[in-house]
Amino acid sequence: MGLGPDDPATNPLAAADLPNLTAILDGRRLTATSAPHETERATLLAIDATLGVSGAPQSATGQAVLLTGRNVPAEIGYHYGPKPNGAVAEYLRNGNLFRNLTESGRRAALLSAYPPGYFAGIESGRRLYSAIPLAAVSAGLPLMTADDLNAGRALSADLTGAGWRDRLNLPQTPVLSPHEAGLRLAALAGAGDFSFFEYWLTDYAGHGQDMAAAVSLLQTLDAALGGLFAAWDDEAGLILITSDHGNLEDLSVRGHTSNPVPALVVGAPALRRQFADGIRDLTDVAPAIERMFRAGPGRSGSTSLHTTAN
Repeated sequence: MGLGPDDPATNPLAAADLPNLTAILDGRRLTATSAPHETERATLLAIDATLGVSGAPQSATGQAVLLTGRNVPAEIGYHYGPKPNGAVAEYLRNGNLFRNLTESGRRAALLSAYPPGYFAGIESGRRLYSAIPLAAVSAGLPLMTADDLNAGRALSADLTGAGWRDRLNLPQTPVLSPHEAGLRLAALAGAGDFSFFEYWLTDYAGHGQDMAAAVSLLQTLDAALGGLFAAWDDEAGLILITSDHGNLEDLSVRGHTSNPVPALVVGAPALRRQFADGIRDLTDVAPAIERMFRAGPGRSGSTSLHTTAN
């Protein structure tokens, strides 16, 4: 999702009741007119996802930029997605946040769980890794499974687990309330150094162009963020919420947009100002994360709720 006009007719972020996001932004909505803005707990920036390349930003290249800090679409000459092609995959296999932080002794994790059918598809060759799991496995990190989800070590793509139970026919899946999912996300992220959670349902909702469905999805997401914000220790680390491209913020179009995307940073003022300083586009995110870990011996957890198409 990007930062679009404050128009409830086309932008579900302007139409939905999102009390937790609104509260952390001191009454502002997550729209273009709200950025830049700083509150007691949060800093909101509008950052560029087009990166000087013509055409609408796409998932594979955008995610590769977020994970490497390289201007991948400019270097290969085009935006590409949803899944990485060979050129994009090379960037992800040869240095990314998961690998760099793990090799420097930090504990990194992708907290998104994947159902049994996903692994069967990968093993059979019917399915390709999207950019984020490709980066994780390239760094030697295991992808979270149904066992991890059931044991409370991961979260499903929809945060609550309801989709696994109802749509994937996995009745043993525990279902959380959105608030409980946010509490779990805070606990899991707080136990490591760098934690990444990928949230792509907003992209699907944008492609669907259904205002009621998009508003409902955002309200569930907001409730989960309420749990995350309530449980998070601002002095222990940062929450980063960002995106690889715009989409959901303009339901008048079916595809991705060229709007700036949010970089919403939550945490202690000094820490987040240090992190946010100099972030102008997607290429600045990974270097800013790595700088935080080089700045001192203390833990700086960064949880990214990533809105992408897979």
